[in-house]
Amino acid sequence: MRCLLGVAGRPVWALPEGLLTRVVVVGTSCAGKTTLARRLAGMLASEHVELDSVYWGPEWTPRPDFIQTVRAIAQRPRWVIDGNYSAVRDIIWRRSSAIVWLDYSFARVFLRALRRTGRRILTRERLYAGNRETVRTALLDADGIPWWVIRTYGKRRRDFPELFRRPEYGHAAVIRLDRPAAAEAFLLAVRAAPLALTGVDRD
Repeated sequence: MRCLLGVAGRPVWALPEGLLTRVVVVGTSCAGKTTLARRLAGMLASEHVELDSVYWGPEWTPRPDFIQTVRAIAQRPRWVIDGNYSAVRDIIWRRSSAIVWLDYSFARVFLRALRRTGRRILTRERLYAGNRETVRTALLDADGIPWWVIRTYGKRRRDFPELFRRPEYGHAAVIRLDRPAAAEAFLLAVRAAPLALTGVDRD
């Protein structure tokens, strides 16, 4: 399956033992990183860490111990981490065994951004550290998610392939998923994968 190719064109189930021991899920905002990471972690019986929840404190204030906290998390034996924070990328990627890239189309992720933002504003959903999105923070602020997607989508799509080719990350398998159907196929493959791949006892 084209979307389940990893290192040197080998399918996911033919990749090295322990492939999914430590997985980082990346992609543009609103691609669905947290949803996929949470589901994957559940299948693997691994800890799931959402970097947004580690980064943000009350009143949308960055936590001063963010880097130190991520460094400690990365040293744990098994995890699935989702997020794009460049300040901790090297810490996480050097420890990862696989990088899952959600490389969806701009139209798809932008529509998701609008829908998610609208839902969070209308329902007053509590997010990290009790924060909420408002019309002002989400739509009138230049760093609101819809505007963030517009500004960063093209850059991330250009930057990720270059980052994957860096020698310091050459140990990690890269699994590119270009549509939700590919993500579902990947999760099905993980569920059916050999135990050596996932390290999960399914008995």
